[in-house]
Amino acid sequence: MIPLQTFSSGVLAEIVRRQPPSAERTRFAWQLVVGQTLARVTTVELSAAGVLTVAAVDERWVDEIERARDTVLRKMQHLLGENQVTRIRTHA
Repeated sequence: MIPLQTFSSGVLAEIVRRQPPSAERTRFAWQLVVGQTLARVTTVELSAAGVLTVAAVDERWVDEIERARDTVLRKMQHLLGENQVTRIRTHA
């Protein structure tokens, strides 16, 4: 038996991946990965080279993102595709 959370995560990732690349798709995936609070205090932009640039309102939020960088990167890759997000760059 497959846990519901695992199943729903896979289905959601497949739906998101099928959408054409756009700023909205990137922001949607970002909010799913980091939650509403962190999404509210950051902006994201995904370059054609696969660099996800995250701008936070101040350094405290940058520190939060940096602490979770590996986990966030894996989850963004899961939602958007491994070759779509290759690394994360942060700044305040």
